Amino acid sequence: MMASGLLLASLGVAAGLATFAGGSLALRLADRTHLILGFSAGAVIGVALLDLLPECMELAGPGRAQGIASFIAAGFILYLVVDRTLLAVSGGSTGHRGHFGAASLTAHSFLDGLGIGLGFQASPAVGAVLAAAVLAHDFADGINTVNLSLAGSRSPVVARRWLAADAIAPLLGIGASTLIRLPTGALGSVLALFAGFFLYIGASELLPESHHRHPRATTTMAAAAGVVLIGAVVRLAG
Repeated sequence: MMASGLLLASLGVAAGLATFAGGSLALRLADRTHLILGFSAGAVIGVALLDLLPECMELAGPGRAQGIASFIAAGFILYLVVDRTLLAVSGGSTGHRGHFGAASLTAHSFLDGLGIGLGFQASPAVGAVLAAAVLAHDFADGINTVNLSLAGSRSPVVARRWLAADAIAPLLGIGASTLIRLPTGALGSVLALFAGFFLYIGASELLPESHHRHPRATTTMAAAAGVVLIGAVVRLAG
């Protein structure tokens, strides 16, 4: 039991370090924000379609494809409604996106840790597969968290705070997995909601923002590279 706890804690720390490394790189390359935003748009969309969607289907089980699709649509619409409502309340300022988008990625990282812990509850093999998938994309998660924060708030201080929160979130999720028992199907539905969130973030926030800052072919190529990289990472992790 102690060895298992140490393994889970080590995986949580490793996930946090990968997230922090990605976010730190994004902060150092702030002068190339348009390219990083383009890459992040592709990476966020890639995570939703190539990582979360298959994982949702697998966790939900056979015959649940329609239900998972509904949760993805619900996540997209929910994020849309909340984002537009906050935009109207703030008088047109997009500063809330510096918190809202980064918060959703931090919550996703928490669920990553929760998924690892619940996976090891199911079996060591399932836990190992989920841990490999999480570690593989956490570097991109750190980049995305910083870029979403910068795109909305344009404040490196705010971005660093969200990066710290995102880095600690997997470890907290792993700790929470020891206290709760979440049905596998329910976890799939929650991840489907976040897939919908990320589709909205990538398509409606990051892609337009990257093109607005630097409307060149390079931003499009960066977005395509983000999708391809996430696809390659997921394939290798699988």
